[in-house]
Amino acid sequence: MSAAINNQFNDAEAASTPLCNIITPVGMLGYGLNEEENAIALRHLLATGIPTALILDSGSTDSGPDRLAQKVMGCPRTAYLRDLRKLLKLVHEFRVPLIFSSAGGDGIDEHVREIVKVIEEIAAEEGNEDYSLKTVAIFSNIEKDTVRERLRAGGVRGCGPCVPDLTEEDIDESSVVVAQMGPEPFIDAMKANPDFNVIVGGRAYDPAPYVAYCAYLAGLDTNDVDSAVVQRQMGGFTHMGKILECGGTCAVPKSHGAIATVYKDGGFTISPLSPAAHCTPVSVAAHTMYEKSRPDILHGPGGYFDLNSATYEQLPDQRTIKVRGSKFHFSKESGPYQVKLEAASIIGYRSLFLGSFRDPILISQLDALLKLVKLYAAEQHSHVTEKWDFDFHIYGKPEEGVDNASPEVFLIGEALAPTQELATSIAATARIGVIHGSYPGQKATSGNFAFGIGGKSVIELGPCSRFTMYHLMDLEEGEEGLLLGDSISTSATNGVNGNGTHKQQKPLFTQSASLIGKGDRPSSKAPISTTNGFANGVERNAQEGFATTKLVNGSKSNGYVKPTKLGDLAQVVRSKNSGPYEITFDLIFESRETYLKVKDSGLLSVKTVATVFKLPESDILWCGFFDPAQAFKATIPRIRAGKRMPGGGFMENDVHGSQQHLPLVNLKLPEELLASLSKV
Repeated sequence: MSAAINNQFNDAEAASTPLCNIITPVGMLGYGLNEEENAIALRHLLATGIPTALILDSGSTDSGPDRLAQKVMGCPRTAYLRDLRKLLKLVHEFRVPLIFSSAGGDGIDEHVREIVKVIEEIAAEEGNEDYSLKTVAIFSNIEKDTVRERLRAGGVRGCGPCVPDLTEEDIDESSVVVAQMGPEPFIDAMKANPDFNVIVGGRAYDPAPYVAYCAYLAGLDTNDVDSAVVQRQMGGFTHMGKILECGGTCAVPKSHGAIATVYKDGGFTISPLSPAAHCTPVSVAAHTMYEKSRPDILHGPGGYFDLNSATYEQLPDQRTIKVRGSKFHFSKESGPYQVKLEAASIIGYRSLFLGSFRDPILISQLDALLKLVKLYAAEQHSHVTEKWDFDFHIYGKPEEGVDNASPEVFLIGEALAPTQELATSIAATARIGVIHGSYPGQKATSGNFAFGIGGKSVIELGPCSRFTMYHLMDLEEGEEGLLLGDSISTSATNGVNGNGTHKQQKPLFTQSASLIGKGDRPSSKAPISTTNGFANGVERNAQEGFATTKLVNGSKSNGYVKPTKLGDLAQVVRSKNSGPYEITFDLIFESRETYLKVKDSGLLSVKTVATVFKLPESDILWCGFFDPAQAFKATIPRIRAGKRMPGGGFMENDVHGSQQHLPLVNLKLPEELLASLSKV
């Protein structure tokens, strides 16, 4: 057999040979999950004899900088207790591993340790006496001195064009610094602890634990960056992790969780955990570009994966999609391995008041009144030497020249100051001005403002934070792995000094391993078990609601409503932050014909996006169409009060950026496009 034929045979075998199954019970640990739904899935998957794991994410910067700056967990501790009770029960009953990253929401070392304490607490509860959980904790805090050293050497730069240069003052003010680990520390932890039951990861790139589990089982060498097989496998593993880390968001309707079967060539299938949902090629391709600056090239630690050749095939069950063709490009091919640094600092304290106006006489001249209120607050605090700020959020205000008069305008006054006492004083003073300020034609002399919502006049919010780091840091060779005691990680490689001698660079990330619980350890040392009383080839039971449950199609009206706006043509219209400094917009069209008509019409362009969002064209970071998802995407800087500002912090009003799409979807359709659509 020739080498070409042999390789073709091996490729075909790898494409049809399952490597593992992965269940993501929910898109975020702490959000709640259905234990029985996951148990049903595990019974069926383990019956196939294929290694199976529970993997999920626990972190995000979506909700702003407070977690990092104030070292608070993303969900209440009780929420982590609730979810982990269910997950650890599944780990114990089915002998499958549980792997999750970014513990506590921010992934700082302190919260990794706290989540390990939660596991210890659960194992000590009545009824869990048989638990025996080999638990590995991976830590991702980065010393400020390390960041300072790399900054001075030119090895730190903003993650994207909207991120300002890092300063040493930013480093000093940061409460703590974490790095988004790649898969290497997780792979090293699995190799060092092959009998692990739980891995609690620090801050990590969301797909990292998914990639790591697959790479570990495949014996993939992440240093073999020139191998086409490794590039294909890493591309598929990363693509799968990018989709699965959000749970069942890729399904229609959205499901809590999702299931992937990963093949040895890097191809994979995706299906929703909920039997009432299904995946389509468009829904899966569309989710691949979710909350990313562009849809085709997605960067992460150690490189990027390219989706331009990816395919999305609907399988006969009409709920599962098979994905193939992604490719990973390693940064080591042309430059250093990079990790993203995240940090934040406390910049002061906030107080606010809220309420509404109903008087149409006042509403017609609201801007003038609020300007006087700001002057009044400043005059009453002219003796204060510290820097402070104050501004208003206004909702429902009529637009000038537009007949959209609102019967009520909602107002929030927000103060920021170095102390809570001063912030409250500023807010309270401004509130008095809002209530009793006079205006021409005033008739309602008892007060202008409906306030006291929740029984509160002024609400003290505590510390206010800002992002100080969202930057890429160059690593020395070998630093991306895990420091295992005094030994070097298996991911690390030898570098070469300038004098030609070899050196070993120590990894930045560390681990601790502990045995939690008083139960006996199983005899098997493998991190997964495939025996639970089911035989291979067991028939799936539709009554259990897994995979074979029939879908009920919703009814559609046969009446035709003529579209007038761009949003009328789209199945999905959304905006979302793409990191703290950008907002990205997705329009996804249900019909291929409609999508192509819109694409060919010229309606959507850089100029259009700049016009509707009142930005210069140079501010449009990415704009274009993505055929696999039948989608249009555009990405712009996050702007507040006319300035580029990261999410969260003072005067934030949409930290997720999820309600910013209306100017785009309200675009009026041109007559030429309407005429062509009438023929579809």
